[in-house]
Amino acid sequence: FGDARVFPFPKPTDLIKKLIEVATTDAKDALILDFFAGSGTTGQAVFSQNMVDQGNRRYILVQLPEPLEDEGRDQKVPAALCKKLGKPANIAKLTKERLRRAGAKIKSENPMFSGDTGFRVFKLASSNIRAWEPVAADLENSLLANAEHLVPGRTEADILTELLLKLGLDLCVPIEQKQIAGKTVHSIGAGALIACLSDGITRDVAEELGTGIAAWRKALNPAVDTRVVFKDSGFADNDAKLNMAAILTQAGITDMRSL
Repeated sequence: FGDARVFPFPKPTDLIKKLIEVATTDAKDALILDFFAGSGTTGQAVFSQNMVDQGNRRYILVQLPEPLEDEGRDQKVPAALCKKLGKPANIAKLTKERLRRAGAKIKSENPMFSGDTGFRVFKLASSNIRAWEPVAADLENSLLANAEHLVPGRTEADILTELLLKLGLDLCVPIEQKQIAGKTVHSIGAGALIACLSDGITRDVAEELGTGIAAWRKALNPAVDTRVVFKDSGFADNDAKLNMAAILTQAGITDMRSL
């Protein structure tokens, strides 16, 4: 953060870097966990040690979005920085900003370093799948209200993240996206999981979409059996869903699920 003393007692980067070096001498692909990220010192230390020994260590940093107050003696400077950056005044925003700057600085000072200094941000949330909570006195309307199984307002990225967690896939696996039959289709982990969460899949669309998914899966040639996931309400009717299942089965994809 330049000359600004954003945090009164930041963890010393060199010390954390030394601890990582000692602890991971024989495990340069280790995963480093810091439950109290603060300004993100641990993340910068991981970048720095990877730069020194060409390691491939990764990190998980956890930080609550603790609010910063303009009046607080220890919080006035960081709160002012957040305001200057146009970001909400909380510690988690500063953690991310520190990591972006640290990664950019290491890359600029070490142009031969080809290591990864990027990161993904995840926020804790409840499941995207709605729980079945029928009203005993009004089952008909309960059924109609639960026709859509997904929580309103959730994005495709939210749902894909939950799928990764439930399937035990790495949250950092590559995700590709393409349009097939006018629908957005995602390939996660080089074809280990293929997901289409679009609406309006009619019987005719299902034929073109299923054939396209099968062709993409064949081109990806994943090392594991592919699971294909759709949104249950995305199908116009049961005929469209059955048609999709038949096309995928014929192509050798037997694991089809709907949310």
